[in-house]
Parts: sequence; structure tokens; C-alpha cells
Amino acid sequence: MDDTPAVEQTVRRPDRILLTLVGVVVLLVVVALAVVFTRGEPASLDEASPAGVVQRYSKAVIDGDTPTAQSYLTEGAKSRCRGTYTGEPAPARVVLISTTERTDSATVKVSIVRSSQGGPFGPSEYETQDAFSLLRVNGKWQIDQPPYPLMACTVVPVKQ
Repeated sequence: MDDTPAVEQTVRRPDRILLTLVGVVVLLVVVALAVVFTRGEPASLDEASPAGVVQRYSKAVIDGDTPTAQSYLTEGAKSRCRGTYTGEPAPARVVLISTTERTDSATVKVSIVRSSQGGPFGPSEYETQDAFSLLRVNGKWQIDQPPYPLMACTVVPVKQ
């Protein structure tokens, strides 16, 4: 009796299993890369909600669009604005943590992530948590107090 075919079958089976596992890993890597590169912009929140107002304001600040950012501020917030904060890295992104909505006011907590290019180990990121205070003005949410790293002020000349 010849046992050669049985030995060949047991040798080939692990090869098929190994090839199948490698194929599954390659497929997972391709799917993960496709998800990462096609995710695009975050979904826009409702413009009439406090979180939606904060999202649009933050995007305008990060993009350097001060006139658009200021359109989301109350008159009181605009009057308290005295220029921009310099010397710190600009925020790279803002992440929503929570929203507390009341009748005529709201608080939106966010995580502000900043990046810096210097350092002995290359670029670094750091994160702080802060909150926006919003008021309902004429039925529309407006930011009354943004966190200082996200202040969007036009430079007001000092009177002499």
C-alpha cells in the first residue's frame, strides 16, 4: 500500500491555509486603506443647532476666514475681541465632546488639537479641552464666548 498521496495532501493543506490567511490579511489592508483615503470631510451638523454653529465657526477660524467666523459671534463677543492670539500653533482640528442646550443658552464642549513642527523628535500634537458659550439671538444660535485659541478677531487699531 502506498502512503505517498496522503503525505502530499497533508503537506499541501497547510500551504492552502497559509495562502488563504495571507489573502485575507491583504484584503483587510486594502479595505482599511480605502476607508482612510475616502472618508473625506466630517458630516455637516445642523446649522440651526449649537454644535452646527460651532462646527462652522471652527472651520472658518482654521481656514483663516475671519469675516465668516465673525458672522457666528454675538455683538457682545465682537466688542470684546481685541485682536488674535499669536505665538501658539494654530488649531489643526476641533472635535465635538458634548452639547448642553438650554432654552436661550448652550454650552458646546470641544477638544482643540494643535500641531507644532519643531522638537527633537519631529512634529508633535497636543490637545486641550474647552467650551463655547452660545446664546439664542432672534431665534438663531450665536457664539458669545469662544475658547481663546479659536478667537477670530479683526485687528482693531489702538486709538492714539
